[in-house]
Amino acid sequence: MSAQLILGPLLGLESDTLYTVCLVTSSNVEQVVLRLRPDSGRTETVTAMMVEDNEAGRFWRAEKSLDTPEQGEFIAYQLLVDDTALSDPFGHQHWTFYQPGREEKPKLAYASCNGFSDEALRTSTSSPYRMWHEMAKAHDQEPFSLLMMGGDQVYADSIWSRVKTLADWHEQDLETRMATEPDDLMRSQISEFYANLYVERWRQDAVARMMASIPSVMMWDDHDIFDGWGSYPEDLQNCPVFHAIYDGAARFFRLYQLRNAPQNRSLLAPERGHHAFGFRFRRYHILALDNRAERAIKQVMSRQQWEDLLAWLDQRDSNGDLLVLSAVPVVYRDFSQVEAYFDMTSKMEELTDDLKDHWRAKTHEGERARLIMRLLANARKRQAGRTLILSGDVHIGCLGVIRDRQHQTLIHQVVSSGIVHPAPSRIQWIGISAVTNDDTEYPSEDEQIAIDMLRPHGADKYLRTRNFATLQEGTDRKLWINWICENGEAPCYPLQ
Repeated sequence: MSAQLILGPLLGLESDTLYTVCLVTSSNVEQVVLRLRPDSGRTETVTAMMVEDNEAGRFWRAEKSLDTPEQGEFIAYQLLVDDTALSDPFGHQHWTFYQPGREEKPKLAYASCNGFSDEALRTSTSSPYRMWHEMAKAHDQEPFSLLMMGGDQVYADSIWSRVKTLADWHEQDLETRMATEPDDLMRSQISEFYANLYVERWRQDAVARMMASIPSVMMWDDHDIFDGWGSYPEDLQNCPVFHAIYDGAARFFRLYQLRNAPQNRSLLAPERGHHAFGFRFRRYHILALDNRAERAIKQVMSRQQWEDLLAWLDQRDSNGDLLVLSAVPVVYRDFSQVEAYFDMTSKMEELTDDLKDHWRAKTHEGERARLIMRLLANARKRQAGRTLILSGDVHIGCLGVIRDRQHQTLIHQVVSSGIVHPAPSRIQWIGISAVTNDDTEYPSEDEQIAIDMLRPHGADKYLRTRNFATLQEGTDRKLWINWICENGEAPCYPLQ
């Protein structure tokens, strides 16, 4: 059998200069060489590291630290096996990415919710990957230097029907399910499911092209495990089968999304239970919160992750903007009334896992307040730079702001969601709006801190359409947020 490129290349970024290329090949490949700038006088080669064999194929990782150019440049690359260029499933043997110049103001993209929560949505969506094609068009016009993906990069909810042992387990009564110990067959089926899920979801033409053309960083959310992970009752969350599912999901998240986590230089604490990461890219400090690995009904992040995050924040200098990836919006509508109602029912785990997922759930209010206060304190210290939270999860786009009026400090939040998952229908949104509100929130008793939803220029307050967002500092020194929307609207908002 000839060498095959099953998935990839997958471009990654782990510092201002450290780029990675990962791929999955057929298991008969013994060596992969990354060649940068072929057919030029500056050709460089890197031998990839073979990471592991799994049910999808053989996973490889190559890394290269690139000198920062004075002027931005396109860098071509190819992947070689026995001096022969590998071809992806679409016949491509060469790929190109853009490295911004030293003083350039790079163009960034943010997206989330890359899939469908159920098969009915998939079959009723006429152009599932249309927004990825729109990103490709935008990239061709002016290249993106970094793609940030904030959660639900794959949707794993079909695990309950596609994994036979889990489908059988799900049919048992609750007491039996809680006591079941996963056997080797169940674990192997879970592993096979996640290994192949990434290949299925990321081998779509437009998705594959962007992942090979824009260096990306990713942080997971619940659907990368299964819907509502971390927001179930404690006894169910801690049952042996749930742990086996998490182990499988985490293994392939670390492999595919973190580009083999043990080698990922941006992780704050690779030896610990969370996957928070941070690094500087040109004038941006980028921090991703891991809101899933340690999540429980009464906790979003562990004390250890908090310590690691705060230590990283304390080390930031005052120059540059801080971009914080929080998969679930910190600033959003208030679901407290409907949450209180459902908490009185006997089927809380079936009705309220989505409500418990929100930062504004009552069991997370204290931790949310801590996050807001810490980010405000950091923003005051870094007066020369803006703070922007990037979120997804809710399948709409929107804009929020946290104002510290006493210290004249602002934190904005951009929600871009989803790039593939459809927005709520009109009837669904009417229902959501009827049981929630977006009144001004005052988290401090002196009301010096106020939290509001804002309306982007050129659109309604809530963008009920598939979308992704772009970020770029303009010649006016404002950070311009633009949403690229399926419905043709072009919302934007400048951050001072």
